[in-house]
Amino acid sequence: MTQPPAPILITGASQRVGLHCALRLLEAGHPVIVSYRSERPGLQTLRERGAVTLFADFSSEASILAFIGELKTHTDSLRAIVHNASAWLKEPAGDEAQAFTQMFSVHMLAPYLINLHCAPLLERSSPADIVHISDDVTRKGSSNHIAYCASKAGLDSLTLSFAARYAPHIKVNAIAPALVLFNEGDDAAYRAKALAKSVMGVAPGSEAIYQGLRYLLQSPCVTGTTLTVNGGRHLK
Repeated sequence: MTQPPAPILITGASQRVGLHCALRLLEAGHPVIVSYRSERPGLQTLRERGAVTLFADFSSEASILAFIGELKTHTDSLRAIVHNASAWLKEPAGDEAQAFTQMFSVHMLAPYLINLHCAPLLERSSPADIVHISDDVTRKGSSNHIAYCASKAGLDSLTLSFAARYAPHIKVNAIAPALVLFNEGDDAAYRAKALAKSVMGVAPGSEAIYQGLRYLLQSPCVTGTTLTVNGGRHLK
């Protein structure tokens, strides 16, 4: 009897890039499990198309481990883990430590613990992948978003370390996007300024990240690599 394919886990997939990638993977025939922090309309669409949706609070070790425990009640194998969950928090004077701690937990502690505790699930699949969604800002730093940038840079370091640990069976890579999507409230002046930061001058949309993800999942030998999707910002 043929075993059903192992699912792909995507964290933080209730909207925007994560939601798009989850829907595209479902279209391609992959079973999908997604985590979410807030109930959003896109989750119902995912459920209707067969995805498993699990609430996840990545703010502490205990809540991350609770999510891992819940995940293991739904599957005993994984084809891939895509760490898309992210926090974009201001760093207000007098409350910097709390903001840093929250972003560290989401961007570093959660991927770290999930990778460690779910490696046996990935080992039951061949091929197997871990993909971290990082950020192009780590390339040069950010004076306005120091904690965000530092925690995403830590995620880049986890990419290298886990790639070395889990080779050759599990490939571990990252995708580092710059501007992908605008928000509804972004005015024309802000959009023009943001687009001018790259030589391509485009906001490519979520499909650009899915294409990168698909490439990494299909490549037989790429590991320990960060795929930069920044429209050529490093050229300006």
